[in-house]
Amino acid sequence: MVKDLTKAIFKENSIFIMGLGLCPLLGVSTKVINALGMGAGVLFVLVCSNIIISLLKDFIPSKIRIPAYIVTIASFVAIVEMVMQAYTPGLFRTLGVFVPLIVVNCVIFARVESFANKNTVMPSIMDAIGTSIGFALGLVVIAFIREVFGAGTITLFPIGNFNGVIEIPGLINAPIRIFGLAAGALFVVGILQAFINWYIAKKK
Repeated sequence: MVKDLTKAIFKENSIFIMGLGLCPLLGVSTKVINALGMGAGVLFVLVCSNIIISLLKDFIPSKIRIPAYIVTIASFVAIVEMVMQAYTPGLFRTLGVFVPLIVVNCVIFARVESFANKNTVMPSIMDAIGTSIGFALGLVVIAFIREVFGAGTITLFPIGNFNGVIEIPGLINAPIRIFGLAAGALFVVGILQAFINWYIAKKK
């Protein structure tokens, strides 16, 4: 089970290795706080969906498995939406349409179909946690690079007197604006993927 966890984080990372979930990646990776919020939402939805599908896989007819996946995932996405609206309304407004679009996130569909539908509960939970951590890690790394260079800030959750915004000297007044655009996201993803591919090839 530990192997399922680590494999999903590194060897089968949804962003850098599998190339999945790039649509929300482009939309929410402008700030670190957005990436953290999306990562937490995907974690909850994927873990809960994997549990339900792994429990019911023998009772779901193959002809309706995709609609069954959609209903299951949409139910947990609705819970995420309500929790975000209640406790983090600002984050919910910022993420916007990308929260309900978790329903059709190919990262979740891929793991539900290829893993939870073929395995028992505990391996499915470990796979879901690993996949979610890998996805969130990729989002946060990309968001960190884009926000630091594109805005000169690092935005986190406000705590007490801390407003959640860390300003980077030298970049706050002269940011590289392209990093804040979709083209900047693709550029960062491409550079990171190239580095990872080089590292994997070097290890072989």
